[in-house]
Amino acid sequence: MLGTMTTTLITGANKGLGKETARRLVEAGHTVYVGARDEVRGRAAAAELGARFVRIDVTDDASVTAAVGTIAAEGGLDVLINNAGVEPRLEGNAIPTAADETPELMRETFETNVFGTLRVLHAFLPLLQKSAAPVVVNVSSGLASISGIADPDSHTHFYPGISYPASKAVVNTITIQYAKQYPQIRINAVEPGFTNTDLNGRTGTQTVEEGAEVIVRMAQVSPDGPTGTYSSIHGPIAW
Repeated sequence: MLGTMTTTLITGANKGLGKETARRLVEAGHTVYVGARDEVRGRAAAAELGARFVRIDVTDDASVTAAVGTIAAEGGLDVLINNAGVEPRLEGNAIPTAADETPELMRETFETNVFGTLRVLHAFLPLLQKSAAPVVVNVSSGLASISGIADPDSHTHFYPGISYPASKAVVNTITIQYAKQYPQIRINAVEPGFTNTDLNGRTGTQTVEEGAEVIVRMAQVSPDGPTGTYSSIHGPIAW
């Protein structure tokens, strides 16, 4: 790694799973960049955690390029955690059903979850390749498992929407393909579980501390650790 310190960027880290992951990795000795679109909230979270702040909007090329420049100028990057994400909700916090889905809704979801993940990973790849032990964690979802949502006995079968599961399935594909092309980087997708965050309108059944566990674990894999995997804290998940 760069020097003796591991430097980590977490997108969407001013609240929820991203913030808790940042807290845990700061405690573990990482130099952590709290990445956020909102500068006020991002700086406040970074100050609270003893982290650094970098403004990054994963949907905007110029913002991502600027964040790369900032982090490069301050020493480089070892770990990238693609955490920023959105889940579409209708009025009253309802999950869109298949009948509710529109091209516009899917495009909006994909802009952050898919194109944002790819944009950030592609932009930071040159910095990661300079690290002695580069790691990428893509925050996916149990809903990304096509075999799961197709199985009536699966706990994810109930989910009625298209945009969110489809977007996270593409995140899994990005994970697989990048891991194959860059075997020197540990690149894995994780399912944090149904966590109580703003993403799902505070309907989750577990705490951010529980949800962050697998992200934190996979952010600290060794150079000979797993790559190209999709897992939760309980183990591998079927694609």
